[in-house]
Amino acid sequence: MLTITLMAWIPHLHPPECNPEQQLHGHCIGPNSAQLGVLITGLGLLSVGTAGIRPCSIPFGIDQFDPTTEEGVKGITSFFNWYYATFTVVVLLALTLVVYIQDSVSWVLGFGILTLLMGCSIVLFLVGTRIYVYVKPQGSIFSSIVQVFVASYKKRQLKLPAEGQEIGVFFDPPLKENVLSKLPLTYQFRFLNKAAIITENELQPDGSRNKWRLCSIQDVEEVKCLIRIIPIWASGIISYTSIAQQETFTVSQALKMDRHLGPKFQIPAGSLGTISMITIGIFLPIYERIIVPALRKFTKREGGITPLQRIGIGIFFSILAMIVAGVMEEKRRTSVILHPGGAPISVFWLAPRLILMGFFEAFNIIGQIEFFNKQFPEHMRSIANALVFCSVGGASYLSSMVVNIVHHVSGGHGRPDWLTRDINAGRLDYFYYLLAGMGTFNFLYFLYVAHRYRYIGNAQMEEKSEPDVGLSSMKP
Repeated sequence: MLTITLMAWIPHLHPPECNPEQQLHGHCIGPNSAQLGVLITGLGLLSVGTAGIRPCSIPFGIDQFDPTTEEGVKGITSFFNWYYATFTVVVLLALTLVVYIQDSVSWVLGFGILTLLMGCSIVLFLVGTRIYVYVKPQGSIFSSIVQVFVASYKKRQLKLPAEGQEIGVFFDPPLKENVLSKLPLTYQFRFLNKAAIITENELQPDGSRNKWRLCSIQDVEEVKCLIRIIPIWASGIISYTSIAQQETFTVSQALKMDRHLGPKFQIPAGSLGTISMITIGIFLPIYERIIVPALRKFTKREGGITPLQRIGIGIFFSILAMIVAGVMEEKRRTSVILHPGGAPISVFWLAPRLILMGFFEAFNIIGQIEFFNKQFPEHMRSIANALVFCSVGGASYLSSMVVNIVHHVSGGHGRPDWLTRDINAGRLDYFYYLLAGMGTFNFLYFLYVAHRYRYIGNAQMEEKSEPDVGLSSMKP
């Protein structure tokens, strides 16, 4: 943030100001190589910092609770909701107060405030170092994952024992200090179980072993956790595509609509995302304090519903949001065509779609955070949270690919493509319907993989664990 603030402050680090007339005729002076290099450096450092904070902040917060007590389990469940509620409030302030300062006062002041707040957050973090609960690192989890695949390949010729005759065949030592969840042996992806078969001279009298030839049952089951979650994780990439488009095309629509709130104040186009944030901020406390306790009485589950059911509900809301977005864009475009030169319709016609996207985030994103954290052992939670943000990154790449395909495929024969720069001449509504169609196929795919998923730790054997059958009755 300091690099970006200096870039906005020092004239030589950014291009000269471009007035509206120059923008209209395309005569603005772009950045030179040095200025572009400073920008990329600042964004790169920001990305590295974000990659270090976001995947680790939630696991570190969970470490402050004792999962062996009932109070600790309830605290962890509530933590996911309150963490995202706090995050939402922060984003809300960023999209309103900070954006207004940047648009109306000064970009330097706007970035300077963010830099100062980052400095304050570092101070607050350091103040609490004496009271935090720390979990000692135990090496790289990725080497353990590779070792399981290598060991199972080396023992591919061995035969697995019959069910019920596993005692003494597999290597099953006591858990490490930082691991509280003992994962039972399962028969899904059973070829990996060969990595834990003890052969002659592999296990030394002192308990030492070659980890590239012999892995524990815990190591094998941790790899299976990752494999099981991949299909669920993949569904998140498509569902997040709707958010990626919201940040781009919502602004384009808002610029063509009446954004006045009263006779003098005009809502910044970039601040419309606050409608989703407000929805989340209002709904999450209601969900945590009223809906969850009510559902708990019927389902007997700590969270009211399962994480997979919560994710599925969120995907359903994203489909509805894209359908509503298409209908509202069609109404906006029709109004412009039928009444050229007339007053544009109010920007608040975009509110229904943004409210639905708020419900999507409240259910889907928090559901994924909870699901990944609960379906991985304690020492793998940083990977769990990294998967959430990898979904967001993958959605951005997928979104760019879909936009490029639409640019090349739609239009032609003298007609502009759907996503032409002038959205009044394009068909943005068709694009929203396309996203709704993609979301529907993704929802059906999610129902299939969620129905087949088995939660970890429910039973000693895989066949005895129950699928998430509650999702099988949901239809888009």
